[in-house]
Amino acid sequence: MKPFKSVSTLLIAALSVGLTAGCASNAAQEGESANSGTGAGKQEVNVYTARHYDVDGLLYEQFTEETGIVVNVIEGKAEELIERLKREGESTSADLFITVDGGVLNNAKQHGVLQPVESETVEAQVPDHLRDPENQWIGLSTRARVIAYSKERVTPNQLSTYEDLATEKWKGKVLVRSSTNMYNQSLLASFIALDGEEKTQAWAEGIVGNMARDPEGGDRDQAKAIVAGIGDVAIMNTYYVGQLLASDDAEEVKVGEQIGVFFPNQETTGTHVNISGAGLAKHSKNKDNAIKLIEFLTAASAQSTFSAENFEFPVNPEATLPELLVSWGEFKAQEIDFGALGENNGKAVEIMNKAGWK
Repeated sequence: MKPFKSVSTLLIAALSVGLTAGCASNAAQEGESANSGTGAGKQEVNVYTARHYDVDGLLYEQFTEETGIVVNVIEGKAEELIERLKREGESTSADLFITVDGGVLNNAKQHGVLQPVESETVEAQVPDHLRDPENQWIGLSTRARVIAYSKERVTPNQLSTYEDLATEKWKGKVLVRSSTNMYNQSLLASFIALDGEEKTQAWAEGIVGNMARDPEGGDRDQAKAIVAGIGDVAIMNTYYVGQLLASDDAEEVKVGEQIGVFFPNQETTGTHVNISGAGLAKHSKNKDNAIKLIEFLTAASAQSTFSAENFEFPVNPEATLPELLVSWGEFKAQEIDFGALGENNGKAVEIMNKAGWK
């Protein structure tokens, strides 16, 4: 069983000797000791997370400084963590399950590994549509799946909808990652919810016919392929554009500067938005601490940090947006139940396979 890593130990070690692999290893070893019984009685919260962003560790450290509650983390793939929660049952050490994608959050709920979060603070900080109807998961951030385009070869007035990308106009010009990617699966799942299976099938076939190349790499690789002239437009998440522009790699910054962001379907169904969220583990041993962490992460200050550091959209409307997100302007988002992303996932995968989406 993979040991918990104490985030506070990890970050303190990192600050003292630098961000090196050896430092991380030493910190993880110290985290093992902290959970071997010598730290009995300490205030802690144990997190199973499928998010792998530096900003999360930063916020956990701030939470510990503010409350004295140590955050212990196990990272893994969402599906594996859900299975682990099921397998461990009442013996689990997990207090929170954190992941990306509304469909995955709904799956965790359906598998019975979560329980309702009872907190007036959370309800005040997170709007209803960004929480599970029974509060079994709470939104932490959102990301929009948009059309990125070459500023050199495409103008915004040539762009309109996701559906338009499947027309002859864009033949040989569309870039997108593989059908195994959850972001693409959830995009199609949202289309099924809005337009039905037949129209979604036709769209998938049109996209495959318009691909500039077989899908490869992640979202940032699609942006790089635009700049390399392989394709003119790409379907990708907004926060990757921010990461490119904020990169320490000058070449990645150049890529970010040469692509534009377009929010499709503003006159119709709205731009597809997905969510990151936290669920309270059904058999949490530190329930009060876990709820305190959710309250902290959804407060305006932490929400502003999510946006400033990782270019995600906050769920708390009181949060401050970084200049880049402000520059993109407001946009209309799809209005669907995030649970539908999970319910329609199997059909979305079937449609993509049938269309020949590799």
